[in-house]
Amino acid sequence: MTPDPTPATELQDPAQEPPPPACVISFNASDPSGAGGLAGDVSTIAAMGAHALPVVTSIVMRDTAEVFDHHEIDDDAVVEQARTILEDVTISGWKVGFLGNAETVSAVAEVLSDYADVPLVAYLPSLSWLDEEQLQPYLDAFRELILPATEVLVGSHKTLQDFLLPDWDSERPPSARELAVAAGEHGTRYVLVTGVMLASKGHEQYIDNVLASPQGALTGEKFERFDTAFVGAGDTLSAALAALLAAGSELQAAVGEALSFLDQSLDAGFRPGMGNVVPDRFFWALPPAEDGEPEPGPDEPDPGFDDPKTQGAPRRVH
Repeated sequence: MTPDPTPATELQDPAQEPPPPACVISFNASDPSGAGGLAGDVSTIAAMGAHALPVVTSIVMRDTAEVFDHHEIDDDAVVEQARTILEDVTISGWKVGFLGNAETVSAVAEVLSDYADVPLVAYLPSLSWLDEEQLQPYLDAFRELILPATEVLVGSHKTLQDFLLPDWDSERPPSARELAVAAGEHGTRYVLVTGVMLASKGHEQYIDNVLASPQGALTGEKFERFDTAFVGAGDTLSAALAALLAAGSELQAAVGEALSFLDQSLDAGFRPGMGNVVPDRFFWALPPAEDGEPEPGPDEPDPGFDDPKTQGAPRRVH
């Protein structure tokens, strides 16, 4: 065998290494179901071709059906995780999910403020499982400290209405633009609103998913509503969007691709336990169907995932 004439020192030269993928720090809770939280973020960001840098903000006690409790992590420990990796790795994007409590929200906001040029996607899940004495301080801190740094705020229509327009008293629900105006008052540039209910067409109920700024709706996708409940869809959509923006995608194109990714992840979803369906973020790596097996139907998902009343879509549950 002819030896390689290239010296080992050249092979190990960092200048010869290919550039790394876009790196995204995710601040989120540990979710033992693997459906959402950091587990969902890591798998989604990896599936999008980026590299996830997970920072644990709390530990959620849940299964695939419901949340039972959560254990807080000291805010200094959260900051130390982030600062340690930031001293080593150049990041291109942030994803913020559930931060645990108001003190951790404040600590994370201080870290974010040092990297104001890095795009932030913030996801606000339904937190109805929290006690009121925990919930209100958390939402107040999130509104005052995270929204000013946020490029895109992601959440279901109901969750964002309750958060941004709690005193809304009109018979009609607020539009995505009106939610964007309310978010914009706190410094957020865009909202991605999921699960917007549309008028029924016969027996079919449709929902909309809309990216909006205070000036109006920019883009979105409509889906038909079905009856299967998912868990982890919101983290999937927001993490996919964070990865795409970190890689340099233009916002409207990134939203379209993130929604398509969510659709296909839900289409390949599976039920690992007795609860809800979990998105399969690696649907593209599934083996092809065997000859003679029926192809799945073209059913669309329902990304109105935060509100139990608007969950669902039949999927290839395997």
